[in-house]
Amino acid sequence: MSDFKLKRLGMIMEPRPDNPHEVEGVLNPGAVRGPDGELYLFPRMVAKGNYSRIGIARVQFNGAGDPIGVERLGIELEPESEYELRPGGGGCEDPRVTFVEPLKRYIMTYAAFSPRGPRIAMAESADLFHWKRLGLAVFAPWHGIDLASVDDKDASLFPVAIPNSTGALELGLLHRPLFQGTRPEETACHAGSREVDLDRESIWISYCPAALKSLTPDCLGQFTSQHRLATPVSPWERLKIGAGTPPILTKHGWLIVYHGVSEVAGTGGGHHLCYSAGVMVLSKQHPRVILYRSVQPVLTPFLPQERDGIVANVVFPTGIDRRDDLGTPDRLDVYYGMADNRIGVARLDLPEHILAGAVADTPEANV
Repeated sequence: MSDFKLKRLGMIMEPRPDNPHEVEGVLNPGAVRGPDGELYLFPRMVAKGNYSRIGIARVQFNGAGDPIGVERLGIELEPESEYELRPGGGGCEDPRVTFVEPLKRYIMTYAAFSPRGPRIAMAESADLFHWKRLGLAVFAPWHGIDLASVDDKDASLFPVAIPNSTGALELGLLHRPLFQGTRPEETACHAGSREVDLDRESIWISYCPAALKSLTPDCLGQFTSQHRLATPVSPWERLKIGAGTPPILTKHGWLIVYHGVSEVAGTGGGHHLCYSAGVMVLSKQHPRVILYRSVQPVLTPFLPQERDGIVANVVFPTGIDRRDDLGTPDRLDVYYGMADNRIGVARLDLPEHILAGAVADTPEANV
């Protein structure tokens, strides 16, 4: 069993039937503290036809400091750029928001959905209420592959400069390229002993030197190096893994709550996909080194709101809040999508120590 435990605190946001922006769900929110110290969520709001906008809501807490609900504040991003639009629709989806300290700006990473497929887009803000688009993330080719032509999602930035493979401090990005033929819907039909393509169904880490040299968020520059960070190895993540919450520094190192995809037996025969969550801890000094990784998931679909919805059997972590406001930095609140329809929150309390030997895999350092 994992020495990381998540305790569900409840559902804090669900679609309002009278709001056409939400008729197909509110889900997968970014979460960040604003300049005023308040916690803000940036939910994906889905209208009819899978048309996604990014909203903003202020989290409400009870006397014990637990999140209990939200105050909706409006829409922050609506599909309008060519890379966010497709015939009959469009999408700004699944945001993560990080205050990047060297830039003194909030940077939102999100999936922009156009006819080319999902790509990583970025926007910047000084106050969380006024956003300026930065365009699509730009990647240098990798082993002859033009990454601009590869679908990509689940991106989030480190809040401070991190050392790259040579030790130089650069802006770091976690993301999940989805190469052709590697989607869970395409691989689920394979036998359980399928050999996973280690290079292509993974969480990756990329580095951008230009952003810190110019110290301006207006144009972050090209991510010039890409490395596979972690691959799907455990049964609960056999089909795919992807980055979840933005990296947050803890006493153990950089922590993310990520998602993995497996198969579950369905009623009437056949198999369905199941999205679960695990914990990964990366070295503070060398973020490409995995210090800890969940062999078993820390959160699986259990509640009716997690098992039944737009997409069944999904818990999808995207937001995290370290509770410095309560004087408890070892407490982390994790915000996650429930069955692609609602938003839940769970409490993660850091253990005093992490289990030795709990790393599920250690990718080659030179990949």
